[in-house]
Amino acid sequence: MIALIIFLLIVALIVTQLRKNFTNAATVKLLTVVRNVAYIGIGVAVIFSCIVQVGPGEVGVQVLFGSVQERTLPSGLNLVNPLVSVESMDIKTQAYTMSSVSDEGQQSNDDAISTLSSDGLTLRLDVTIWYRLNEGDAPQVYRTIGRDYVEKIVRPAIRTALRDVSVGYSATDIYSLKREDFVSDVTKALEESFQGRGIILEKVLLRNVELPEKIRAAIDEKIAAEQKAQQMVYVLQKEKQEAERKRVEAQGISDYNRIVSQSITDQVLQLKGIEATLELARSSNSKMVIMNGKNMPLIFGSTGF
Repeated sequence: MIALIIFLLIVALIVTQLRKNFTNAATVKLLTVVRNVAYIGIGVAVIFSCIVQVGPGEVGVQVLFGSVQERTLPSGLNLVNPLVSVESMDIKTQAYTMSSVSDEGQQSNDDAISTLSSDGLTLRLDVTIWYRLNEGDAPQVYRTIGRDYVEKIVRPAIRTALRDVSVGYSATDIYSLKREDFVSDVTKALEESFQGRGIILEKVLLRNVELPEKIRAAIDEKIAAEQKAQQMVYVLQKEKQEAERKRVEAQGISDYNRIVSQSITDQVLQLKGIEATLELARSSNSKMVIMNGKNMPLIFGSTGF
């Protein structure tokens, strides 16, 4: 826009000078129109140069003759010095992904992090980092780093933090047991790297840990063995409960037989015999009952014993 204003101003000055050299009324009138159009164009260009639109989720950094101004412009329409150029900086949450899957991250090829664990094994890590540019530090970032702060600061810091932290953990710890501790230490390392750089770290996502094939097979075998052992413990507990149930049942039957045997006496047997004899006496069938006073009665019917 500044270039357009300068061009129109030069045109207006040239036309004004030419107008003085011509005496023909038609020519003078034409030059006057051109001059006026140039001045109007300069006015319109100046007005538009004073109005700058900053997109949503962005902040405007003002640069005046190569000097970065400390005051930033918020989203929306802003009135500025027409000589100022405005650079938009993104302050929304951004994600930087390093993945072994092609075209999934910022790099088109395999960009997973290869690092060593404390036990000397080579691991491949897929990570995603959530971060954003601090609005108040945007002028400093533009002045000291530039718009390519992701390649200059974010990416190297991620790679360094992952490699520095992983050497303090074994492969199995990163893979399973201490995964959260590993992520926490990486977060602390990145926060230290971003401190004073105008970049705010929001979260570290450890998406995948790829172990060497032999180690992964050994871990799978271990997990399978643990699951089998847990299943055997369950079976043994079930068998133990079943044996306990049978023991309780047998104990109940034994107690029942003992109580019944203790309650059967000669007097009870005689009473039961008398009651049975009385019932037979009421029957219409012919029977012969032999009583001896001690044992149970012997009963003879028409068909024998």
